Amino acid sequence: MAFDVARVRGLIPALGDGWVHVDGTAGMHAPEEVAFATLRALRAPVSAPGGVFPASLVAEETEHAARQAVADLVGADPRGVVIGPGVAVLLRRLADALGETWILGDEIVLSRLDDVSNVTPWLRNAQRKGVGVRWAEIDIETCELPDWQFDDLLERTTRVVALTAASPHVGTRPDIPKIAERTRENGALLVVDISAAAPFGPQDIDALGADVVALDAAAWGGPRLGALVFRAPALLDRLASCSLEPAARGPRRLEVGPHSCPQLAGLIASIDHLAGLDDTAAGTRRERLIASMAEVKSYQAGLLATLLVELRTRTGALVIGDPMRRVPMLSFTHASVKAPDVVEHLADRGICAFADPGDHGVLAHLGSAEVGGVVRVGLAHYTNAAEVEALVSAVAELG
Repeated sequence: MAFDVARVRGLIPALGDGWVHVDGTAGMHAPEEVAFATLRALRAPVSAPGGVFPASLVAEETEHAARQAVADLVGADPRGVVIGPGVAVLLRRLADALGETWILGDEIVLSRLDDVSNVTPWLRNAQRKGVGVRWAEIDIETCELPDWQFDDLLERTTRVVALTAASPHVGTRPDIPKIAERTRENGALLVVDISAAAPFGPQDIDALGADVVALDAAAWGGPRLGALVFRAPALLDRLASCSLEPAARGPRRLEVGPHSCPQLAGLIASIDHLAGLDDTAAGTRRERLIASMAEVKSYQAGLLATLLVELRTRTGALVIGDPMRRVPMLSFTHASVKAPDVVEHLADRGICAFADPGDHGVLAHLGSAEVGGVVRVGLAHYTNAAEVEALVSAVAELG
């Protein structure tokens, strides 16, 4: 059955503002069921886990259900799910914990494609420990991240490889399974930030070959929460703990303080929403997630193809990069109009998009700051063909 975008749009209250939202690079708008679940949890009596009274048991059950929901999203064990206030915070905790074991002569491998949240924590720990840093470079023309280069980058002294599964800036999806194979051969740990990939297709931690994946729930319309998922939960007990509990075990070793029950309820509802994007999907939540996200991937591939062709043929826009595999996020410049002026023009026509100065991360590496920055656009589950046409037409007006 074809993806029913009209039905999905009806589930998102924020779309009633009349604007065209192609600002998906900042995250998607929350479905009604996420708002309702959060509000319901706020109204209910909830305490901290560990008690024998109902309010405490609710908190404990909600926390377990949240770990299970995240595990279902990526095909993992809930005992390996760490939940925290955001991906950047969790990656910093992970880098700090792993960095405790590094010694002089060790190395890590980072990528020019990655967001600063999956680069800065590793760099800081490498500098503190005197650990070497090697960089996986991108193809400047296509923005691909060639997997063959990892043959030369990886050594027996490599401890961690940190990569993104998809760039929210240029859309590139590297071939993570191939890189994972090379990483395993050298005994290194592979940490993959799948925040920008998770909203746009089925995710499977085993198929990726990652040891740890990072997720941002806001990317698909969930609360501002992040998660780390460990393929082997036992690894957590071998890491240095940042918990305030001296005897913390498992995921709690990378968690600080109690969780917000309303936020956890919203997280669960947001993953249930993903599982229901295809209303004909049946089976377990994991099975429904795979079916629904496959429909999303197919639908958005068509929208993205249209957007790319129309931007390149009808407007004065230059789309940054041309990777073979990509998510529906992109950056572009205009031949005669600076990025801030482009987004002002779009806003005058009721279209939401962002200007990025291009002074950090992959955009800085591409020299985007030298041309006045870029316009960043991201599609969402609720984006339709009429909105893509509105965006292209507005850019075409600039000549």
